[in-house]
Amino acid sequence: MTIALFVPCYVDQFFPKAATATLELLERLGLTVRVPEGQTCCGQPMANAGVRSAYEPVSARHAALFDGVDYIVSPSGSCTLHMAEFEHATPRRFYELSEFLVDILGVTRVDAYYPHRVAIHAACHGLRGLRLGPSSERQDQPRDVVRTLLSSVEGLELVTLRRPDECCGFGGTFAVAERAVSVRMGHDRLDDHTEAGAQVVVSTDMSCLMHLQGLSSRQQRGLSFCHIAEILNHRRV
Repeated sequence: MTIALFVPCYVDQFFPKAATATLELLERLGLTVRVPEGQTCCGQPMANAGVRSAYEPVSARHAALFDGVDYIVSPSGSCTLHMAEFEHATPRRFYELSEFLVDILGVTRVDAYYPHRVAIHAACHGLRGLRLGPSSERQDQPRDVVRTLLSSVEGLELVTLRRPDECCGFGGTFAVAERAVSVRMGHDRLDDHTEAGAQVVVSTDMSCLMHLQGLSSRQQRGLSFCHIAEILNHRRV
C-alpha cells in the first residue's frame, strides 16, 4: 500500500503544523508516506466559483502529481472532496485524514493525551460531502469518525453543542461575496462553542477554523483552534 500526503495550499502557507501533525501521526502508525514536490492549489476555489476552464487544468495537474499512489491523505475535507469528485477514480484515492484512519486503516483508538474541553466544528464539505458524521437534514445515521477518534484521547472532554452541524459561514468565496452574512453566521457558531464551555474548537478543515479564529480573536473570546491531527498527535511530554 503506497500512501502520499496531499497538503492544501492554505495549510502549507498558514497552518503548516496541521500538515506536520498529519505526517507524524501516519508515520507513528507505521506507514511510509510520500510527500510529492510541486503541490499547489488543487483548483477548489475556481470550481466553487463555477469557472470550469480555470479549475480543470489545475486539478488535472494536481491529480497527476500522485500517479502510482494507492491512497492520498489530506488534512482537509473540502479539498479532498473536490479532488475525489474531480478524479472520479475507482477505487477512490483521495481521503480526508480521519476517514482514512477509521475507514481504511480501521483505527478507532490512538495513543494521545489532550487534557482540555473540546468542541467539534463539523465542516460542511466533510460532513455533507464525505459523510464523516450525521447531519440534521438527513434521517440516516452514518459513522461519526471525528467523534470516534477524539473519544479515545486521554484527558479530552467533548462538550455538546446546541447545533452541532451548522455552517460557520466561511464557504470560501461565499465569505467574500456575502461578508455580512458570513460574519453573522460565524458569530452564531462561536456563541454555541462558548456557551458549551469549550476551551478548544477542533475541525477537519483549517479553512473553517481560520474564519472562526479571526472572529474569535477580534471579540477576545479566549478560544483556541486546532486541526484534529494536532490533537491525535499530541502526547504526554
